Amino acid sequence: MPDERGSAQGSHWEPPKVPKQRTTSMTAKELRTPQEEAADQALRARIAERAYELHVMRGHREGHALDDWLEAEREIMSRLPPV
Repeated sequence: MPDERGSAQGSHWEPPKVPKQRTTSMTAKELRTPQEEAADQALRARIAERAYELHVMRGHREGHALDDWLEAEREIMSRLPPV
């Protein structure tokens, strides 16, 4: 299981960096309730954990962080009920 940096047993893995975009004077995060923010953080944590599992299954090969993240996101999001 990864630690808070996303690494375990000497492996160096990080989720891909996504640039922040600002479209209004208030960010979407500022408009969200604490419950929505907590749910979003939990979802990101589940995706990160699954992406790390995929990374391990791939043999800790570098250069596939985005692929692992997108696959994990597809898997997790497909299991969620429609909104």
